[in-house]
Amino acid sequence: MTATLYVCTTCKAGEPVPEGTLPPGAQLHAALTAGAAPEAVRIVGVECLSACNTGCAVSLSKAGAWSYVYGRLTLDDVPAILEGAAKYAATTDGLVTWRDRPTVFRKQSIARIPPLEAT
Repeated sequence: MTATLYVCTTCKAGEPVPEGTLPPGAQLHAALTAGAAPEAVRIVGVECLSACNTGCAVSLSKAGAWSYVYGRLTLDDVPAILEGAAKYAATTDGLVTWRDRPTVFRKQSIARIPPLEAT
């Protein structure tokens, strides 16, 4: 099952963005999509994840699984974000064991959201 890594492309990381330059969130999205995405992960830019006070933010979700929002991310975190997304995609329920998560996902989690139940 494919997981989606949403990347806030409008995140300004709490700093003013000079005219003519990309916001940090757009830079993060560009870095994450510069190479091949991990297997079973699609990377999608979105305009806002409403995590403005926590710098660059991403979200991981897939049908029937727990979803996560992570913040305070930088370009240095790109390899760890891709690693974490691959591990998330490999689960059936979205739960990656604590020790198997990249450090950035252990320390910079903003929210964990339960799966939607079928109605």
